[in-house]
Amino acid sequence: MYFADKVLKDSSEMKKKWEDEVKRIVAKNPDQKPRWSTISDLEIKRLYTPEDIKDMDFEKDIGYPGQYPYLRGNQATGYRGKDWTFRMFSGMGDAKTTNERWHLLLKQGQTGLSTAFDFPTLMGYDSDSPKARGECGKCGVAIDTLEDFLQLVDGIPMDRVTTSMTINPPATVLWAMYCAAAETRGVPLDKIGGTIQNDMLKEFIAQKTFMCPPEPSVKLISDTVEFGAKYVPRWNTISISGYHIREAGSTAVQELAFTLRDGMEYVEDVIRRKKMDVDSFASRLSFFFNSHSDFFEEIAKMRAARRIWAKAMRERYHAKDPRSWWLRFHTQTAGCSLTAQQPYNNVVRTALEALAAVLGGTQSLHTNSLDEVLCLPSDDAVQIALRTQQIIADETGVANTIDPLAGSYFVEALTNEIEEKAWEYIHKIDDMGGMVAAIDKGFPQLEIADSAYLFQKQIDSKEKIMVGVNKYVTDEPVPISLLEIDDSVEDEQIKRLTAIRRKRDSKAVKTCLENIKNACKKGDNVMPYCIEAVKELVSVQEICDVYREVYGEYRDPGLY
Repeated sequence: MYFADKVLKDSSEMKKKWEDEVKRIVAKNPDQKPRWSTISDLEIKRLYTPEDIKDMDFEKDIGYPGQYPYLRGNQATGYRGKDWTFRMFSGMGDAKTTNERWHLLLKQGQTGLSTAFDFPTLMGYDSDSPKARGECGKCGVAIDTLEDFLQLVDGIPMDRVTTSMTINPPATVLWAMYCAAAETRGVPLDKIGGTIQNDMLKEFIAQKTFMCPPEPSVKLISDTVEFGAKYVPRWNTISISGYHIREAGSTAVQELAFTLRDGMEYVEDVIRRKKMDVDSFASRLSFFFNSHSDFFEEIAKMRAARRIWAKAMRERYHAKDPRSWWLRFHTQTAGCSLTAQQPYNNVVRTALEALAAVLGGTQSLHTNSLDEVLCLPSDDAVQIALRTQQIIADETGVANTIDPLAGSYFVEALTNEIEEKAWEYIHKIDDMGGMVAAIDKGFPQLEIADSAYLFQKQIDSKEKIMVGVNKYVTDEPVPISLLEIDDSVEDEQIKRLTAIRRKRDSKAVKTCLENIKNACKKGDNVMPYCIEAVKELVSVQEICDVYREVYGEYRDPGLY
């Protein structure tokens, strides 16, 4: 028991006196709001007391940092040992432009790189594809061949700076390019570090960038896990992502439950398909969470996430290495909380969401720029977003002690509630036969749709408030400089791609593509063949077209 009997008895008596006083006050103010809840609609009590956490066991449920169940963090010294990684998202236009932004961010104090790819690249198409027209470089960087990638990493110390790549259907191809670029620069694969998002289950659930059906998509992911464990040990081969699940309208509980159940699905597939021991790969699985605007709910969610994953890895999958029990995660502030109305309010929102992520114990953090709801972020807006993290780290004092909210009646009770409700979802998905089966049934998709609809109703009725949208509204326009990508980027990118196709060895290209096709058909690991292919300047689409040919293309069933 967390508290002695006398403490609970005294608390109960004091609470009764307090409740009598509250009743008298409320009777005089009958118009008080009848119900208080988190942004995810978890009901919040007026007050939390020792009785709300009386059944907790300190050793089993809370413990110390660096010790099971890791509620208070993976690292024994917290941020005293090392700050979280400052990892601003960047990607725009062509590889040269994005490389310039990377160098600017590193000069400003960023400690890790992160890149977005344009929509054609995300979908596995080249810049000259008819399906790519008008989209080249608009929402991220355009990458077609290894020559683009070499330009992207020009001047970047690949053995000292970790790089995160937000790429999903063509993840094997872009990671192959990163590996090939490192080897071209003389950096061994065992010296490079970083992350590929490579999480297709959340694409089927929420973000909707598709290529192949779920089963072969998961197979390709298992290929990367196997290859990474053998040859690229510092690389996180999946960033199991709740971020986009939350952006699609899920609650905090749904984000947590669906993300961690996705992670369990990947673990099960690697064990089943690759016959690998869980401890040989589990320590390189990483996660990616959204930090939304409900401050305490987000902190509780992140703390609960670590405890759930530790329990699952130790009890479900019998991992023996404590590093396999760690839930390591990156956090990004909530894009869906940003507003086009009064955009400078977004600086405040981002700061508070970033603070919640730090208090929740994130290992890596991206802070959104104030203009991202309108356009790609400008240099000035990115600098403010980066400075937000630096101020939190160096001025607020929140990194001075580890998990400072531990023991809070409210935070611990909310952490317990979120964990309990997340396990309910996880067990429900287990009963359906796993996450792939649940996706086929449309279960997570419809749960998220219902939650998004409820939240919008609450915004419309002003039960939930968004400042500048449904309260404190002004009609005065706020001038914001918009960063736009000129259409000439597409013309130049297509010219470069055409020139590369002319100069490369077409016979070697054909052989490489045949090798990838055979690997797909036999069930072999595609990664060695992809690395060989990109070195011969085979393009993103050419490899992805092989996947589409062998595995087929996925079409969203459009559930209602």
